[in-house]
Amino acid sequence: MKSLVKVEIKIPADINRVWEYWTSPEHITHWNFASDQWCCPSAVNNLQAGGELNWRMEAKDGSMGFDFTGTYDQVIDKKMIACTLTDGRKLNITFSIQGKYVILTETFEAEGTHSLEQQQAGWQAILENFKKYVES
Repeated sequence: MKSLVKVEIKIPADINRVWEYWTSPEHITHWNFASDQWCCPSAVNNLQAGGELNWRMEAKDGSMGFDFTGTYDQVIDKKMIACTLTDGRKLNITFSIQGKYVILTETFEAEGTHSLEQQQAGWQAILENFKKYVES
């Protein structure tokens, strides 16, 4: 059984804004990276069951990059996204409203290359970057 990793962030914004910024390719390219040394030069996001996602992540110095890809299993508007990544791991994302905040939670099956701590830190950094972008 694969280990599960959970990351979460509390965003002081309207659910409509959070959902749009999380799911629209023109916004994804502005936040989908863990540090300022990385970027997301392109994003394809066919947000429907059976639709595919392909978010390109690259080091700004060109030293490395990869495509974050998968297929959506289920999408419930402004509430939940479930997908299977190309390597077979499951990813679930929930959006819940708490007063004037949206709680965005990602739970994913860990991969075997990096430690659980590294994976959690990287995914949490991307959430922090997303929050910063939504607030800007």
